[in-house]
Amino acid sequence: MKNCALTGHRELPPGFDDNALYDALEQLIKEGYDRFYCGMAEGFDLRALVGLVSLKQKYHITVVACIPFDGQEKGFSRENRQIYRSLLPWCDVVSVLFPAYQNGCYLVRDRYMVDRADLLFAYCVKEKGGTAYTVRYAKEKGIPVRYLENS
Repeated sequence: MKNCALTGHRELPPGFDDNALYDALEQLIKEGYDRFYCGMAEGFDLRALVGLVSLKQKYHITVVACIPFDGQEKGFSRENRQIYRSLLPWCDVVSVLFPAYQNGCYLVRDRYMVDRADLLFAYCVKEKGGTAYTVRYAKEKGIPVRYLENS
């Protein structure tokens, strides 16, 4: 089993290429990655999860929902809350790290995913914020980082 953690920004640029994301995820599967850790945040995480759920129809993969705290989706937009709730049942494992929000829970979630990963797949175009932190953490741990190209 090869584990891949996912990280990316909550805000994506107009014209973000979901097809490129899907193709990159499929390439990872073809390389033998078969367990994916998703942080379940708005933006990149949910877009990647849409692709993974579709890929589950073609490949035997495991998707782990890494939820920082119970009720995370309550702060999402209405549309993203619906997407989140429709995709969650497709996840093979649901790990809720804290019963309620607490300071630092997102960083705990990010470390939880990286600590279990053989590779971090990232959409990171900013040097600040949680995604950049997660990339730095992976590099410090010696976990290879692959970036989504062309978005």
